[in-house]
Amino acid sequence: MRYITMSQKEINRYDIIKKLLNKEINGPDTVDLLDLSARQVRRLKVRVKEYGAQGLIHGNRGKPSNRQIPDKEKEEIITLLHEHYTDFKPGFATEKLEENHKIIRDSKTIRQIMIDEGLWQPRKKKNSDYRSWRQRKACFGEMGQFDGSYEYWFEDRGPKCCLLACIDDATSIITKAKFDEHEGVFPVFAFWREYLAKNGKLYSIYVDKFSTYKMNQKVAVENHDTHTQFQRAMNELGIEIITAHSSQAKGRVEKLFGTLQDRLIKELRLADISTIPKANEFLEKIFLPKYNARFAVEPRAKANLHKKLTEKEVTKLNSVFSRQDKRIVRNDFTISFNNQWYQLTKNQPVTVCKKDTVIIEEHLDNTINFRLRGKYLNYELLPERPKRMSKNQPWVLAKTAVVTPAPDHPWRRFQYSNKIKQIPK
Repeated sequence: MRYITMSQKEINRYDIIKKLLNKEINGPDTVDLLDLSARQVRRLKVRVKEYGAQGLIHGNRGKPSNRQIPDKEKEEIITLLHEHYTDFKPGFATEKLEENHKIIRDSKTIRQIMIDEGLWQPRKKKNSDYRSWRQRKACFGEMGQFDGSYEYWFEDRGPKCCLLACIDDATSIITKAKFDEHEGVFPVFAFWREYLAKNGKLYSIYVDKFSTYKMNQKVAVENHDTHTQFQRAMNELGIEIITAHSSQAKGRVEKLFGTLQDRLIKELRLADISTIPKANEFLEKIFLPKYNARFAVEPRAKANLHKKLTEKEVTKLNSVFSRQDKRIVRNDFTISFNNQWYQLTKNQPVTVCKKDTVIIEEHLDNTINFRLRGKYLNYELLPERPKRMSKNQPWVLAKTAVVTPAPDHPWRRFQYSNKIKQIPK
């Protein structure tokens, strides 16, 4: 006995066509019941009369598709997947097969092959909490989502490190990405200094509540004037800082790291890169241009809100992107900082008094500078802690006067010297 596999729809059609053949119903009723044209009903009637129930089954059922992959090509794809792309996702594997092996196939085809070979397991969709949708910003440079991701980016070829990245909210363009050892103040400052020099100032930055970006202690929350070094630097530049209350709020950069942890790790493996300097060069010259060309979207408005730095802002970048602290000038005009002692010299560009509050700047090149009323003070590093001061110490270090040279003419020289001469009473 031969069994025929039929769908429920085909079984219903067969029952109605049989009633038509037995003259239990007429043609117009059959057309209404099957929702088919009269010509189609006549064709089905002839097929059922000649072949029975099998006449309703499509003729290609059970036969191989005319569009299936040739066996030789399929074997080649399976071999390449097992040799090079065992941990790749189907979409990424499809791209690499086309890029490196000139095999052009649809990602759904590659996906099915990977499922059959046990290289990919379909994922069930999770039931997530309800979150309302936020529209993208309209303009490029209106808001950048910034974060860092710690990962073994070089797998077992190198240590764990951090990838800092900024993605534009309006276009999904990665405006800058950079590997560094950690997500501390200096790596973040170096990142944004390079960003501003290349792109200019963006309108706002969306970050999380990591300690580099926001002080989360109760005292700091209650006192809005308490800022991190990052907040202080961006306030000086006039860039708005927005802090997210959840990772989903800045989902664009979170999704970006999910993609990079899949694609970038494998790209670095294929390029045999295992050091941060080479990885940064690969990022800038090869990976980011290809990524942005593939995943960028058109913004709703054509305006670019990046603003070019003024000359004054350029000259202040060393000061802005420095770790700053405050110290009090001691009675002997010394300053203690990081277990080191510094002596302010006699010649200064501004008058320095005892107990003055001095701003200390640690620059990105690890140099130390003391700033008072906008002027950098002259100092010397002391080899040891200074001894107690004598009673003959001055009260202030006076500002060093800049005397203009006297003119060459004798009469002018005489007049000039009399003008500045101090006559005792």
